[in-house]
Amino acid sequence: MLNKFFTSFLWLSIFTGQFRFSTRAQWPCLLGLATALTTGYATTAGAAEAPRIAVVQTERILREAAPAKAAQTKLEQEFGKRDKELQDLGVKLKQASERLDRDSSVMAESERARRQREVADLDKEFQRRQREFREDLNQRRNEELSQVVERVNRVIRQIAEQEKFDLVLQEAVYFSPRIDLTDKVLRALSGAK
Repeated sequence: MLNKFFTSFLWLSIFTGQFRFSTRAQWPCLLGLATALTTGYATTAGAAEAPRIAVVQTERILREAAPAKAAQTKLEQEFGKRDKELQDLGVKLKQASERLDRDSSVMAESERARRQREVADLDKEFQRRQREFREDLNQRRNEELSQVVERVNRVIRQIAEQEKFDLVLQEAVYFSPRIDLTDKVLRALSGAK
């Protein structure tokens, strides 16, 4: 009991800034002491049962899950027409620029200046539309992604509660396939509407 009180007080003092150190070299020692006390208390209090840990591969879920694919299809349908218009404008700009380069040597100065202005105006229009397209697409993609991520997290939480996991990590450097919940999450997402 005294160990628990001391550990709590020590951590509280460290993080509220009320504990003062005479040198920066004391930080690692004090943090190590607090961690050791906390770990010692935790192992004596819950030594009866090991924590259940699982991992999900978020990137794979966002790539393969039915809701993520549906969101991608929705975005493609929503922005497909604008993308095509932008590509057509880019082709038109390229052709006008090539025509100007090819014919500029035989044009009158006034005609060359007029065409250069037209190409410059077309380029500005293309850049403006392209920027607006990217901004709109990114905003919608973020909206759709946040909905998918919210849904994925809800499913992960449900699975963790049903199977009584203490901790579910998203991504890890290494993990055993036996603690990987990714396939279960994908199945749940494909079955859930």
